[in-house]
Amino acid sequence: MSEDTGGRRRPGADGAGRSDDAGSRPVTAAGRRRRGAADGDGEAGITRVATKGTPTPTRDAARTSSEGSVIARLRRFLREVVAELRKVHWPTRRQIVVYTVVVLVFVAFMVTLVGLLDVGFQKLTFALFG
Repeated sequence: MSEDTGGRRRPGADGAGRSDDAGSRPVTAAGRRRRGAADGDGEAGITRVATKGTPTPTRDAARTSSEGSVIARLRRFLREVVAELRKVHWPTRRQIVVYTVVVLVFVAFMVTLVGLLDVGFQKLTFALFG
């Protein structure tokens, strides 16, 4: 097993998909699970956490980092809002009119239906209980 594989990864005896050099990442999911929480990912001393339900290190670090002053964050937020509003598909005037008429007709129909059911149940109740 001392042959040179040219840096290619090969599965270990247990099928975990480990590579020859200790610093590379495992190939399979089982190998990644077996790697454990003590292995770092090489970025600023952040270590991986093996438990579920906890935030990932990059997300956790992003939460604690300050992104500037309140005014700078507000300006960035407003710029992003404007950028998102430009992506919106705005309906035409004709579509707005058609949708409004459809909604008003549906509401009128439902009000009439509920009103007729109310009158019908009222007459039924008075007929039964007098």
